[in-house]
Amino acid sequence: MSDNSFGRLLRITTFGESHGAGVGCVIDGFPPAFPIDVEAIQQQLQRRATGRSRHTSQRREQDEIRILSGAFEGQTTGTALTLWIENTDARSQDYSKIAQLFRPGHADYTYQQKYGLRDYRGGGRSSARETTVRVAAGALAQQWLAQHAGIEIQAYLAQLGELPCDQRIEWDQIDDNPLFCPNPDKVTELESYMDELRKSGDSVGARVTVVARGVPAGLGEPVYGKLDTELAAAMMSINAVKGVEIGAGFDCVAQKGSEHRDEMTPEGFLSNHAGGILGGISSGQEIQVSMAFKPTSSIRIPGRTVNVQGEAAEVVTTGRHDPCVGIRAIPIAEAMMALVIMDHILRHRAQCAEVPEQSSQIPPQA
Repeated sequence: MSDNSFGRLLRITTFGESHGAGVGCVIDGFPPAFPIDVEAIQQQLQRRATGRSRHTSQRREQDEIRILSGAFEGQTTGTALTLWIENTDARSQDYSKIAQLFRPGHADYTYQQKYGLRDYRGGGRSSARETTVRVAAGALAQQWLAQHAGIEIQAYLAQLGELPCDQRIEWDQIDDNPLFCPNPDKVTELESYMDELRKSGDSVGARVTVVARGVPAGLGEPVYGKLDTELAAAMMSINAVKGVEIGAGFDCVAQKGSEHRDEMTPEGFLSNHAGGILGGISSGQEIQVSMAFKPTSSIRIPGRTVNVQGEAAEVVTTGRHDPCVGIRAIPIAEAMMALVIMDHILRHRAQCAEVPEQSSQIPPQA
């Protein structure tokens, strides 16, 4: 299987399957002599972990990060960093009943068509289990961005099913509830909604928004290396994402040019419909990206499908699954944002290190 790598100067290659020995990641291009805060990485992994509340899959992995190479005496060496997380709570027997069936809405059928075989145990490589090591790599990138560039990245649940929850955003309370909801007044309603959904055996989609603050102007490359192009690709690579918006996104269709353009004054931009990116290059404003997550197809409600012989069949997915995959995607979105921005900072330094500071910069926001 090709294309297991992402990034240019900062490049990650992930490996492993949902029900294999574990999942791992090789990070190439990370700068040397950077102190690794393993506890901070572990905290991010716990934010993504299953079993942290009744609203997620009850698979209970330890998700203990091991650094196998690229570090010495607590610092990066500049050589390839290898991260490893062992699978400790896989139950492959839960999937024995669907070994001969294609689950609708999953990658079972397409993997079979492409490779001639598939790992039916939790989807193998197509499982969101792979994103565990992305979170670990992204956590390290977030540490570097905070220390070297003063950049902060934070995501939240913006909508659960038909229920929007971003009318009010309390940034310091996002991690105070298991749904990563930014509006404390909506948490009880959302939890009741999830309880009813779980009892019904069904699932639902979600919208997740991730923002980056403190990003300097000038990151991104014209045409094929645009910052928004690579952010969109990064977010679309996350399991179950079916749509990505930058800034106003699809809402710009109904806007007039006089409304959508982000007017500028000596005191700063007057709006941020562009999501902090103009012409593929960061403007110095807050970068805003939203993702639409589809509802998982692993549900207890019977559905029509076919078996590997092409015969009509019925499928019911048992085992441990998320009724809404968007909830645990919060730290994954943050990780992918961090990896893309750090990669672009390294690329910018490599090409534009001698470019003088511009005197015509304006503040990010008026």
